[in-house]
Amino acid sequence: MATLDELDRRLIAALRADGRAPVASLARTLGVARATVNSRIERLVSSGTVIGFTVRVREERDPLAIHAIALVEVEGRSTDRVIRQLRGFPELIALHTTNGGWDLVAEIRTETLADFDGVLGRIRRIDGVVNSETSLLLTSVLR
Repeated sequence: MATLDELDRRLIAALRADGRAPVASLARTLGVARATVNSRIERLVSSGTVIGFTVRVREERDPLAIHAIALVEVEGRSTDRVIRQLRGFPELIALHTTNGGWDLVAEIRTETLADFDGVLGRIRRIDGVVNSETSLLLTSVLR
């Protein structure tokens, strides 16, 4: 797909806010025809730009109430091996490579602090992980 234009970006933002919004409502919000919205969504999906639609759960009702970010430092050239092992952790909802003092950023969700403590221990025991720093996320003020 060619680069996204302003309408594509506005449509994606509207879908992020409400992935179930009716096409007619999206068209009114964006100031375009319903056919335009339909064709843009179809093109974004068929090109692989939009890979799916999901549900967001109100945080205070989410059973996975403990949400944290773990910064992970990896020894030498063991990053690929560490990533392969971390991919098997069901508590990790996202894993990113990064620059700077840390090599990986992991988003973690667990039901309890005890579960969270267990995940941190398992991360720290992975051969090649030399350091980590973790912050619990308290209140989301912008998504």
